[in-house]
Amino acid sequence: MKNLIVSSSPHQNSDVSTQKIMMTVIIALIPAIVASGIFFGLRAIALVAVCCSSAVLFEYLCRKLMKRPQTISDLSAAVTGIILALNLPVTLPFWIAILGSFIAIAIVKQLFGGLGQNFANPAIVARIVLMVSFTSQMTTWAIPGYWKAGAFSETTAIVNSQTVFTGATPLVSQNASLSDLFFGNTGGCLGETSALALIIGGVFLMVTRVISPAAPLSFIGSLALFTFISGGDVPYQLLSGGLMLGAFFMATDYVTTPITTKGRIIFGIGCGLITFIIRNFGSYPEGVSFSILLMNILTPYIDMITKTKPLGAKKPVKEETKNA
Repeated sequence: MKNLIVSSSPHQNSDVSTQKIMMTVIIALIPAIVASGIFFGLRAIALVAVCCSSAVLFEYLCRKLMKRPQTISDLSAAVTGIILALNLPVTLPFWIAILGSFIAIAIVKQLFGGLGQNFANPAIVARIVLMVSFTSQMTTWAIPGYWKAGAFSETTAIVNSQTVFTGATPLVSQNASLSDLFFGNTGGCLGETSALALIIGGVFLMVTRVISPAAPLSFIGSLALFTFISGGDVPYQLLSGGLMLGAFFMATDYVTTPITTKGRIIFGIGCGLITFIIRNFGSYPEGVSFSILLMNILTPYIDMITKTKPLGAKKPVKEETKNA
């Protein structure tokens, strides 16, 4: 009779790798990148390229300085750079975008040990730091088609010696049509315009099972519920701002979100509640990034209260019971 050998987990291997997952995420982000180019021109594509390339470069340099194995091939730094770019306005100077990549990769990610060790989503932290540090530049929103001379009469800003027509985001102005919000013909960050492009990418990630629908659907659903209870405009709140980008691409990060389905639902509801509170009672018109960051901090505690019971596990026998 052959001996039975018990080894440590994992007992089943898979061909799914970090690189394949990140490549799938990049593919899912392509519709949003293309939409940003259509509405904001070539500078939007250039901003994505700058953030992506600088994020990869900073990851390479950090791993080199720390004398650790290179990890740029897993594409996680590239994904962070792209998501950061989609959280920025097209008018942002490139040097500030590069600073954002440094914050995301060098400080939030590599300083804590690299992929899998960071306490929060790097792109979100970078965006919040830039928002607090460069408020004026981070809130200068170009209107789609700004490069068409004389097309608009709003206030102007100067970017790279070019006149840029700017205006308030839909969350502030409250005057955009639902069709403009859905297709993306509004001002805002690169990834906050076309809800359609982000939904396509989000559905693709769910169909390919790269992400679980628990967090994004509970995030979107809870915000819709709280808005409905308060008498607000539900479709407008769902289609404007960074909700779709945050729900599908940032609230589903493997490292900084709960492990269990129950935990992800709690995480999503928490994000929806905090976003609702900030949007309606806070000084910022948008609260998606802040809500995800706060829930990232709570993730270890959510994992603790929602952890599953191992199959066949029994409660430890109390000492007095054993002595009896």
